[in-house]
Amino acid sequence: MAFDISKLRNIGISAHIDSGKTTTTERMLFYTNRIHAIHDVRGKDGVGAKMDSMELERERGITIQSAATHVEWKDHPINIVDTPGHVDFTVEVERSLRVLDGAILVLCATSGVQSQSITVDRQMKRYEVPRIAFINKCDRAGANPHRVTEQLRDKLDLNAVMFELPIGLEDNFDGVVDLINMEAVYFDGDNGEKIRREAIPANMQDEADEKREELIDELSMFSDEIAELHLEGEEVPVELLIQAARKGVIALELVPVFMGSAFKNKGVQLVLDAVIDLLPSPLDITNTGIDIEKEEDLVVESDPEKPVVLYAFKLTDDKYGQLTYVRIYRGELEKGDEIINMRTGKKLKVGRLIRMHADEMEQIEKAYCGDVVALFGVDCASGDTFCAPGTEISMTSMHIPEPVIELAIAPTSSKSQDNLSKALNRFTKEDPTFQTYVDDESNQTIIRGMGELHLQVYIERMKREYSVELEVGKPQVAYREAVVGSQNFDYTHKKQTGGSGQYGRVVGSLRALDTDSEENYEFSNEVKGGNIPTEFMSAVDAGFQEAMKEGSMIGAPVVRIGVAVTDGDSHAVDSSDMAFKTASIGAFRQAYAKIKKQILEPIMKVSVEGPTEFQGTIIATINQRRGMIKNTTEDGNYCVVDAEVPLAEMFGYSTDLRSLTQGKAEFTMEFEKYGPVPSQVQDELIAEHQKKLAEERK
Repeated sequence: MAFDISKLRNIGISAHIDSGKTTTTERMLFYTNRIHAIHDVRGKDGVGAKMDSMELERERGITIQSAATHVEWKDHPINIVDTPGHVDFTVEVERSLRVLDGAILVLCATSGVQSQSITVDRQMKRYEVPRIAFINKCDRAGANPHRVTEQLRDKLDLNAVMFELPIGLEDNFDGVVDLINMEAVYFDGDNGEKIRREAIPANMQDEADEKREELIDELSMFSDEIAELHLEGEEVPVELLIQAARKGVIALELVPVFMGSAFKNKGVQLVLDAVIDLLPSPLDITNTGIDIEKEEDLVVESDPEKPVVLYAFKLTDDKYGQLTYVRIYRGELEKGDEIINMRTGKKLKVGRLIRMHADEMEQIEKAYCGDVVALFGVDCASGDTFCAPGTEISMTSMHIPEPVIELAIAPTSSKSQDNLSKALNRFTKEDPTFQTYVDDESNQTIIRGMGELHLQVYIERMKREYSVELEVGKPQVAYREAVVGSQNFDYTHKKQTGGSGQYGRVVGSLRALDTDSEENYEFSNEVKGGNIPTEFMSAVDAGFQEAMKEGSMIGAPVVRIGVAVTDGDSHAVDSSDMAFKTASIGAFRQAYAKIKKQILEPIMKVSVEGPTEFQGTIIATINQRRGMIKNTTEDGNYCVVDAEVPLAEMFGYSTDLRSLTQGKAEFTMEFEKYGPVPSQVQDELIAEHQKKLAEERK
């Protein structure tokens, strides 16, 4: 049977931590006959969820790596990616959304739209991913899908429309009313696998009629035919409603809302139906790339007949070698095909082609246009594009956030040292937000990441997967230095030794860029009359960038700098790239010594949730940590406090918060911006830096 790309769906499942993403995926696997027994996330039976294949994930009951799987539902192949909810693993969500055509946003019926739901939604908007919403946990105490739908409109600014109503809630949650087909749907059998469709309960008929009316009103915006039929009081065919809804979803102007309880096996099959009916196939999505030869954007059509183009979005390294997850954007891929890595120019042959099912692999001979598969033994980095020989296209890359926290680690034995190198090599290749370097002064190995949990997980993985015995230093904050105002410079570098000398003069000014500037560095060449020959300008630029790597206050990188070079001088024999680069470094230091400066620290967006009785305590913990309360909301006996807090003050916060709220409050945090530190803290940091320098001189 020929592969029908219009039936294919590539979807992601994203949500705030603990909304039930992995449980929902687990049920989808069960109903599509991918697994034959259901296991829960915090596996009491010792098995754990299929999609959480890492030992650590099963222990902590959280998802750390996105996992891919392939299922079939009603003759439609579906690639599903289950992504983490923790903001520390945000790159996993970024890389998954980059290659997916649609998504399911899972929300908790009790907690509603939480801080991480907002982050995930922002990521979906960045990649323009059409979505449907699934309000899970309708069996929980305090479940209120109506309120959650309102929050989707108010907090996320989505056109959220209920396609279902719950029949009963909390302990009495029985099933749902399907507002498109106007019938009640119940889920019988041990695992909810038997679907029973009946008439809508009499006590819900009025509410169902009212909500159906609202639904048709919304859908008439996407179909003149529906509007006409509705005005004439005619019955609107179901097919027409589904067509209009699909059109609205793909245009990012409609978010259909479904509900259920994955844990109680209710409502998941209808979400699978919605994936097929409402979410786009690869043909409905416009993918862009760059024509490398012409250096211009182009649309990469999902055409199976054209030469193949694929994008590597995720790497994992295991005992068998490197596994590269790829999305095929154009053409088809067969075992034995030759492809070229556009970044390195290296040719390679496709040896093993794999269809992934969480941590199990299925060998395949051929992969089709639009598919998500994996290649074995391909040397590449995350974000590389591969093309058939003769094609030169690079797919647009994904957004990688900057790490904000670092730790010094030291192996305790030489065997551990070798294994540590292997582990760091692998993890930095797999995860672009996990970085490592060796500090020149202290010779320590430093790891950098998105948060405490992020680094803790990697340290734990080094110990378990590579048997590395480690000593771990205290977490360090990635401070930055910045300037205020502007300062002129006029610097001459002159060196006369045996043979040819070095000469270069650079004149201009250094200024602070706006705090909301996207760029960290701007360079403008305003030299008239060729006083600095054009061929040396790139060396001048490179010199300033080199000098910015280390400021004089605490040795931190300097950010938000604008440099304008207005004049200079050169020598016919003694001027060179090296001379001008050295002159620029000197010019930067000259101006930097005189200009007003400040130290910047990472400010985190912190969201704390807990029972209202602890609201005062939660606010106090934030105030003690130099935090700024931005917003507090109360919902019944639950409160949410949003604040901005310096990262330096957040270490150990989880332990404090737990002990002060009897373990009932939880928080999430993500990087928000860099902000100036208070003068007292600045003085302390400078004194500490001076002390460290003095010790090194001894």
